[in-house]
Amino acid sequence: MSFEDEEEDRTWVFDVTFLLSRWACIYGQGCQGVLTEPAPELEEGCCSYGAHFTGPEDQERVERAAEGLGSEEWQHRRRGRAGVTRRTRSGETMTRIVDGACIFLNRPGFPGGAGCALHRAALARGLAPMELKPDVCWQLPLRREDEVGAGGHVTSTVRQWERRHWGAGGAQFAWWCTEAAEAFRGPAPVYRAMGAELEALVGPAAYARVRRYLDWRAGSVSPLPHPARRRR
Repeated sequence: MSFEDEEEDRTWVFDVTFLLSRWACIYGQGCQGVLTEPAPELEEGCCSYGAHFTGPEDQERVERAAEGLGSEEWQHRRRGRAGVTRRTRSGETMTRIVDGACIFLNRPGFPGGAGCALHRAALARGLAPMELKPDVCWQLPLRREDEVGAGGHVTSTVRQWERRHWGAGGAQFAWWCTEAAEAFRGPAPVYRAMGAELEALVGPAAYARVRRYLDWRAGSVSPLPHPARRRR
């Protein structure tokens, strides 16, 4: 679906097939990770390579959140005292890697529970995970792309995150969730299950319009299965 923004010189485009699908994160429930070989036993999910920041505000929010984590909820709390970010050779800032994965990833067997320490801490505090996690982490597998055309008009496309969006490294993944049929068994369609994330990504007005349309469409037309389901 697409529509013109009523307040900005912008056209919104949304991938209806994905938003109506029943994709759901299956971390720890069959997720095989994003290494070159399936590794569900590591429970690294998509955290193997660390997270890039979208800007200074994103980085500062995560650094503040890290300061509030205790050693009982963050496995690498002690190592985080030396800083939780690193600079890549290309000059980008991202979370540090510790023992082969993101510094915030608690490993299987940690008493505080496996998984992202920021995500777990947010839930324990009654917060939305997006309030503590890096932007790219809470957005996945949603992706927004802004293309500026002639005269400054912006076309913003919201779709699923695919292998190609990771660059050359994505082709080496042995598994990726938006291609895996087992990840499309959630209890609600993506546009509802990830409503808070979508609203944060596009704004309340655009999300409200998308939701109204998809509520109508879901109630009147049987959506085609997502390609990952059709390939089975």
